[in-house]
Amino acid sequence: MSPRMKSLGLDRLSSDERTILAYELLDSVEEDARTSRLTEEQRKELERRIAEADADPDGGIPWEQVRDEVRAMVKAMRK
Repeated sequence: MSPRMKSLGLDRLSSDERTILAYELLDSVEEDARTSRLTEEQRKELERRIAEADADPDGGIPWEQVRDEVRAMVKAMRK
């Protein structure tokens, strides 16, 4: 059986703590994804998206910046 929030005691965390944990979990999944094999279709789509992002470098916000801003907001809400 896969772990659930209650069985892991995560339901006792505050909303802010669960949000931070969710981001940490996403970061860990991202690391696993880097080592996964992509299908040819997935690789082509990824290359298309990279080319689109390279064509408009000011069109988005880097993940690290978004993550840091969210963490700062959560920390400020705790005070």
